[in-house]
Amino acid sequence: MSRRWTEIGMALAVVLIVPPVIWGCTVQGTAPSPQPATGDLPSNAATSITPTVTIHLPLVTSMFSGRDEWSLWRGPTALRGANVYQRRVYPELDGTDFMGPGPVGPPYTQEDFDRLAALGANYVNISHPGLFTEDPPYTVDPDMEANLDRLLDMAAQAGLFAVITFRTGPGRSEFWAFWGEDTDSDPEEGWFDPSYYNNRVWVDPAAQEGWVAMWRYTAQRYRNHPVVVGYDLMCEPNSNEVGGYPDTEPLDLWDPEEFYAEYGGTLYDWNQLYPDIVSAIREVDPETPILIGGMGYSAVEWLPYLEPVDDPRVVYTVHQYEPFVYTHQEPPDLTRTYPGTFDADWDGEPEPVDRAWLEALLATVDEFQTEHGVPVAVNEFGVMRWEPGADAFMADQMDLFEERGLNNALWLWETSWDPYAEEVNAFNFRFGPDPDNTTEVPSDLMDVITAYWSRNTLRP
Repeated sequence: MSRRWTEIGMALAVVLIVPPVIWGCTVQGTAPSPQPATGDLPSNAATSITPTVTIHLPLVTSMFSGRDEWSLWRGPTALRGANVYQRRVYPELDGTDFMGPGPVGPPYTQEDFDRLAALGANYVNISHPGLFTEDPPYTVDPDMEANLDRLLDMAAQAGLFAVITFRTGPGRSEFWAFWGEDTDSDPEEGWFDPSYYNNRVWVDPAAQEGWVAMWRYTAQRYRNHPVVVGYDLMCEPNSNEVGGYPDTEPLDLWDPEEFYAEYGGTLYDWNQLYPDIVSAIREVDPETPILIGGMGYSAVEWLPYLEPVDDPRVVYTVHQYEPFVYTHQEPPDLTRTYPGTFDADWDGEPEPVDRAWLEALLATVDEFQTEHGVPVAVNEFGVMRWEPGADAFMADQMDLFEERGLNNALWLWETSWDPYAEEVNAFNFRFGPDPDNTTEVPSDLMDVITAYWSRNTLRP
């Protein structure tokens, strides 16, 4: 989610606590044996991060075999699951407990992955720091690599397909997702110095070359991993807002027509960078599907401006949190409900917001698929758990995804790490609609989500 969340949700989407928050059992059944990471590059020593109810695994009618990961993306819907989110830990900002004891947090355990699978999910989108350092020289960060290896091993043991999404990398720090929460922008509640910002990837050719090299390395490392079914090149490209700050001023442009009229073809334009990343990946891995979201935090509105690349195994993606004024209401001001009537598109006029409204929004996806003959996936979507009518909203949205054959991963499958989970839980549907509750309870929203997850029939 992006900084627009009140919790890191929208690929990042962000909730504020100090330190900040970024904005979403006992298993009956036998999980597949864990599969180690495989590839042609050596592994670094792994760093250790260690921090009911009975749920029955859904009937799985077949196990995925072979290496034709592409078949999972061509439709009908085959992958239904959730994101897990981690970022680098900054002890000077996060303290010693909130994000866990390791270099990456919050910590996830095997039990976290097992529970996700037990509820019916067959897919985890790993929203993770990139494997290269954010500042030059752009080289492999052993801590990030070891942590990603560990997450993939846990996904394999739980029987989950995985997509690797990089939130950071050469010239891009995690703080793009906390835009405006620095002490200069918000002297009263800001929690970090503006020096933590790094958006150089949008203005520095060397940083862009570093991003290309990072993905070439990553693809060579994980090209034969048994559960990896996709590489998501960048979580929510967003130069339209942040520019190259602090090297340049922010752009703060939200009209795609205006942005591309002025900055199309420049370093700010994701369309001129991502094809180079695709080419670098294909030098070492011709098979693994590649996922690509558009500018504007991969919002549906920006999808038509994404220029498809000449590669037959690319999936284009959107992040769907609209109407944002509904999905991100904070208590006690929960004034909008679904279905309902309110100003959902910022034009000052109320309109009916219901299934028809969502269908009209997704018409943009339909048109993109028809025009280009390519698959689209929704690898982030969600609603804060306390929103009035959240269950109906998710039921309509997930049903519309099914009608279109869209694979999807909701935001967010939260960690069980208590110091974090007790503070950051707006997207934790397992906690129910009561904002003050931080334990798992039955809810209509959970019933909707697990009903759709129960349709999964494939596992690694």
